[in-house]
Amino acid sequence: MPEKSERLRKLPPYVFAVIADRLRQLQIAGKDIIRLDIGDPDMPPPEHVVEAVAESARQPGNHGYSGYKGTASFREAVAVYYQTRFSVKINPETQVLPLLGSKEGIVNLCLAYLEPGAVSLTPDISYPAYAMGTMLAHGDIHWLPLSAETGYLPEFGSVKSEVVRSAKLLWLNYPNNPTGAIASREFYRQAVDFCARNDLLLASDNPYVDVTFDGYSAPSALEVDGALDCSVEFISFSKTYNMAGWRLGAAVGSAEAIKTLLQVKSNIDSGHFKAVYDAGIAALKTPHSWIEERNCVYQNRRDRVMAALPEIGLEAEKPCASLYVWAKVLHGDALGYIDRALDEAHVSLAPGSAYGPGGDGYIRLSLGTPDARLDEALARLKTWYANGR
Repeated sequence: MPEKSERLRKLPPYVFAVIADRLRQLQIAGKDIIRLDIGDPDMPPPEHVVEAVAESARQPGNHGYSGYKGTASFREAVAVYYQTRFSVKINPETQVLPLLGSKEGIVNLCLAYLEPGAVSLTPDISYPAYAMGTMLAHGDIHWLPLSAETGYLPEFGSVKSEVVRSAKLLWLNYPNNPTGAIASREFYRQAVDFCARNDLLLASDNPYVDVTFDGYSAPSALEVDGALDCSVEFISFSKTYNMAGWRLGAAVGSAEAIKTLLQVKSNIDSGHFKAVYDAGIAALKTPHSWIEERNCVYQNRRDRVMAALPEIGLEAEKPCASLYVWAKVLHGDALGYIDRALDEAHVSLAPGSAYGPGGDGYIRLSLGTPDARLDEALARLKTWYANGR
């Protein structure tokens, strides 16, 4: 066989693929593993979404190619969502592009804009696809330091001018994966101004915008005046509507950025099955009461995890959004904690270091686990930790 390409040789394995392989081996050996590592919603989508995909799939004319830009009705539904949810007027023809899940769009945006010598400004605690996409595009990663002391928000003024001159993309993600941190409209104002001054594209990854607790409502970066000129925002149906396996998302924002992203995508994929778009339209019409009820389930799980942390050697700030608790390991190293928790308590946790160099010493716990299994996982961890780890 020929040797792998240089870009692939430099690309590390995806962390959750590695975790999944290890878990399969343990399960083959008869171990009952409870996964708190992956953000995979355990509850189903709204029933009307399932009905919509079934009805559309029954239509004989819906089984051909749907077009590189998806369906006009889906793009219009996304535009209506932005108008209703954020009071942002979007042109569905030029400012919306369906995605095969937002992860695909993130990597393809890197391929569209980065090249050797081009810099991606990437938070040093962030979703791995930002860095991996940059590496696949042969771009350079410049890590933006995040810390609990700054609310896990980057400080744009600290980026050196020579770095900014080579930069093309700025990645932001609030509500944040993995930390659960949130950002204000004023912060987005600063980010948009920074990008406009320096000819950067602001890439706002916003899949957790409607996974919020305690009455909090998250904003969009596109609410800021001028954002549509220099920003693209990624939304996902995976977390908002419990549709992770459907692989439906969208890029929304700058018409020029959407056009550029489409140039990459049209050479790689051909869009979704039309029934998935029709289900997406139905999802966007979901009553907010359904989202609130679902979020109450996650909030209850969050509170149970937070209550258990002192008994398992962890501490965390209570998040008011996202699907995760970002916890600091109080004794020993995080990777050792995770390995022992898996081998001895049979509970799988995500290492903070998988999210960048700023994540050392932390672990991420997902709330996407059924209540009974979550309670069992916490009980196992308490027993394991009390017995000397």
